[in-house]
Amino acid sequence: MAVMYKDLDPILHSQLRLAIVSILVSVEKADFAYLKKETGATSGNLSVQITRLKEAGYIHVKKKFKGNFPQTTCTITTLGEEKFAAYVEAISGYLKPR
Repeated sequence: MAVMYKDLDPILHSQLRLAIVSILVSVEKADFAYLKKETGATSGNLSVQITRLKEAGYIHVKKKFKGNFPQTTCTITTLGEEKFAAYVEAISGYLKPR
């Protein structure tokens, strides 16, 4: 009998986007500096991937100034939580012994 593998969400299948969402599901919010430190990503790459997640509706991004410095804070959306849970379920199907 053929094994059915679920499709993996292409938005979350990117290593950096998956890392960002993985962090955000476990914290209330995270600022850009924290995400950069935790993921080891460059500022440019992190910024691009945050934008992709925001455009997909997976995260909410709030930009403001703290003193004279810009501050970007990210939180996961309900859609992002649902998509992450579905991704984890789908990928676990690939890991089960057949």
